Amino acid sequence: MTYTNTENTVLIAGGGIGGLAAALAAAEAGQATTVFEKAPEFGEVGAGIQLAANGVAVLKRYGLMDRINDFAVYPKRLVLKDAWTGEELTALDLGKEYEERYGAPYIVLHRSDLHSVLLEACKVSPLVSLYTDTDIHSVEKTADGVYLTNQRGEKIKGKAVIGADGIHSNVRKHFVQDQPVNSAYVAYRGTLPIEVVSEDANMDDVIMWIGPNSHVVQYCVRRGELYNQVVVFKSPTWTPESTVWGTPEEMMQVFEGCHEKIGKALEFINKDFRWPMYDRNPIGNWTDDNITLLGDAAHPMLQYLAQGGVQALEDTAKLADVLKAHGENFEAAFKEYQEERLPRSARVQTTARFWGEIIHAVDPLAIALRNDIFKKCQANGFFYTDWLHGYKREAAVYQNKFVPFVDIEKHITKKELELAK
Repeated sequence: MTYTNTENTVLIAGGGIGGLAAALAAAEAGQATTVFEKAPEFGEVGAGIQLAANGVAVLKRYGLMDRINDFAVYPKRLVLKDAWTGEELTALDLGKEYEERYGAPYIVLHRSDLHSVLLEACKVSPLVSLYTDTDIHSVEKTADGVYLTNQRGEKIKGKAVIGADGIHSNVRKHFVQDQPVNSAYVAYRGTLPIEVVSEDANMDDVIMWIGPNSHVVQYCVRRGELYNQVVVFKSPTWTPESTVWGTPEEMMQVFEGCHEKIGKALEFINKDFRWPMYDRNPIGNWTDDNITLLGDAAHPMLQYLAQGGVQALEDTAKLADVLKAHGENFEAAFKEYQEERLPRSARVQTTARFWGEIIHAVDPLAIALRNDIFKKCQANGFFYTDWLHGYKREAAVYQNKFVPFVDIEKHITKKELELAK
């Protein structure tokens, strides 16, 4: 394959949501980019994606909301329900007060729709070049520039590199030889036509049914034409040596005796493909001169806070800022980018793990205490979401009551730091 005029561009490994948004961020700063996607064509797998205000604000910044509105659904509430009794435990209002507080709404849409909007914007930008069938295997820094090497052994020269190549990132190997952490949880995802959904389903809310070692998420996507469902559970047979685990049979076993609406959801869930749930431990550095990481390549996280894609979007917004400020000085730009983004994303990573323990509690006493706390939360009480959804607005709106950026050591253990190093 012939790659043209890459020498004077920023090379982006990965053409997913993070990689394409990074190209738009660089374009905002006047930097040309070349994006490499390993698949034969650009696209996005999976089903629905939730975007809290801190992610939607980035899409607004890039001028994409008119197109996003062609696909998005604006839910009224986030709701937690007991997956066995059906009792509503708590809810968060997502209406006018939420949007005014955080400066952007909460939306849900199909991952492929979000990706297609980003791809359209990249295609019309004169500063973005796109290539498929290019799997980046390594990155190398030399005296005359930085090089990516693809699966064919071809070397591609550029001014700088942004590794946005996902949880199994090869660019990440430039910084650390770590491995994904298996949570022993697995997800089954899918969408179904809205006319198939029973009339008593709640179409206006994002609903998370929680139970011991399990949960189910449901909400509408694609203008309300599809119903997205995600079934998550901890495999009762998983071990580090397991090769077959998290099967549909195990799913039925874990959810035996659940609420009838969950039983109905299991009938329609796509059981042909499972998604083992991994993250990685936070690392202490992901920048080296003119090489840096972004999104899941930098900070892959469990899905329990619905922040994986959102954190990638936050990354790109900061990249746009630092590229504007530092121009061709990529070392200074990437250093400033990491100083802000590393502790922020580490906090979200570790909080996602902790939140998973809360919603998946097994001990009856822990469940009772959790539910009591949930039931006392007000629907317009944003204390627990201010630090997360209110990113970049905290200092102005909340008088620094919630600290947006914190020392990484406060949010990961010494053992995790040692493993990362």
